[in-house]
Amino acid sequence: MAQLKRQTEMVNLIEQQKYVSIEQLTARFDVTPQTLRRDLNALAERGLIRRVHGGAGAVESSTVNTAYTTRKTQHYNEKKAIAEALAACIPDRSSLFINIGTSTELVAEALLNHQGLEIITNNLNVAAMLHKKEDFNVIVAGGVVRSRDGGIIGEAAIDFINQFKVDFGIIGISGIDQDGDLLEFDYQEVRVAQAIINNSRNVFLTADHSKFMRNAVVRQAHISQITALFTDQHPPESLCRIMEQHDVRLTIATPAI
Repeated sequence: MAQLKRQTEMVNLIEQQKYVSIEQLTARFDVTPQTLRRDLNALAERGLIRRVHGGAGAVESSTVNTAYTTRKTQHYNEKKAIAEALAACIPDRSSLFINIGTSTELVAEALLNHQGLEIITNNLNVAAMLHKKEDFNVIVAGGVVRSRDGGIIGEAAIDFINQFKVDFGIIGISGIDQDGDLLEFDYQEVRVAQAIINNSRNVFLTADHSKFMRNAVVRQAHISQITALFTDQHPPESLCRIMEQHDVRLTIATPAI
C-alpha cells in the first residue's frame, strides 16, 4: 500500500476508534512497526493525530471534554480491570473519598464485595450504587449537581470535604502531561478534587492509557502528590522517571480477553 493511502486510512481509523495501538496497526497494515511509528510521528507533526505511548489518539479539544455517555463506553474493559486492581488494594473497614468520573464509578462497583467501608463522595452515581449495602456508610457532599454526569461541585462541596480526613482518596483524571501535571477540563471540578487530595492519607489515581499525554486546560495536581497510579499500559518513560523520583507506585492491570 502506498504511504499516502496508508496514512489516510490510519487517520480515519484513529478518528473512528479514538485510539489505536502499534499492535493494532501492525495487524492491519503490511508494514513494520518502525514504519508505522514514522507514519504516526509524521501525522502528529501535521496535527492530524495525537501521538501517545504505544500508539496514537484522535486530536481532541483542550477545553471541552468528551460527553459522559461516550466516556462510559470508551476503553471499558481496560477501566474495569484497573478498577478491580485498585479495589483490591483497599482494606475492609477503610474510609475513602470517591470523586467524579466514569473510571471512579467502576472502582465503586468493584468495592461492593468489601465490608464496612465509609465512603464520602461528590458523585451521585457512586452514592446510588453503594448506599444499598447495609454495612457501608455513604456520605454525599452538598453543592451544585451537574446534570450531565451527577457530579457535585461548588464551594459547598469543597467545605464539606474539608471536614474529613480519610484513608484513601480515589480520583480520576482527563489527562496526564509529560511533566507529570494532572489535567482536567472543569475548574470547579478541579477545586473539589484538590480538596480530596489534600484530605487523603493515600491518593489512588485511576487512569487508562488514553490519558497519557492528553491535553486539558486546567491543572488539578501533580503526579508527585499521588500515592499510586493504576493503569493498563506502561506510562511514557518521562512520566515513569518522575514517578520513580517521588516514590509513586505503579500498578498495571491487564484486561480480560
